[in-house]
Amino acid sequence: MLAGYSNVSSKAKIKGLEKIDRLFNTYANSSLGMIDPEGIEALCSDLGVDYTDVRILMLAWKLKAEKQGYFTQDEWQTGLKALGVDSLSKLKKALSDLEKEVEKPSNYEDFYTYAFRYCLTEEKQKSVDIESICELLNLVLGVQFRPQIDSLIEYLKVQNDYKVINSDQWINFLRFCKEVNLLEMYKFANFNFSFAAITQYHKIFFPSAFEVSVGCQNEEKLRKENDM
Repeated sequence: MLAGYSNVSSKAKIKGLEKIDRLFNTYANSSLGMIDPEGIEALCSDLGVDYTDVRILMLAWKLKAEKQGYFTQDEWQTGLKALGVDSLSKLKKALSDLEKEVEKPSNYEDFYTYAFRYCLTEEKQKSVDIESICELLNLVLGVQFRPQIDSLIEYLKVQNDYKVINSDQWINFLRFCKEVNLLEMYKFANFNFSFAAITQYHKIFFPSAFEVSVGCQNEEKLRKENDM
């Protein structure tokens, strides 16, 4: 009896794996033996989501994809088995469940850290350019922490001291979003509250240059208000 059940279970697993592989082959570049950026774009089109949708980054996280824009067959198999998915329709439905999974506190920081690593496209690369960081902040944290992210992006785009961001600074951006009290931010209604809030965290993000820059911008804001 047990032997018969075991055989049925094994056959079901093999069949499920075959379906996962067929789905992989639909989008894989046969010469590379993996799904490349073009294949991911085709997958996104069939799923009805944009290539830049955060859920695609979540899928890469679930697959534990090591190289940006590429899914290996092993990554695909492991990730889809973990999701319980073996067809396009199931994968489309799983994207919503994946959002809920990422939102769990036990997973969110891991996903956030992964998002930075996923942007390290060159060997031995340890930092990411400001423009890409702003896009990533908006993608990963924009919905949950909109006021804080608008503040960070605003500052990062106007400052001239840093061209790249490292992993420690990236992690501290999440800390900033979690710790800044929005009620306190709004107390700076007569100032540009974004700069005022970030000033509290300048030692976390950057050296003294951050404080100098933020201070100058607040002084300029006050000067313009006094002139009115």
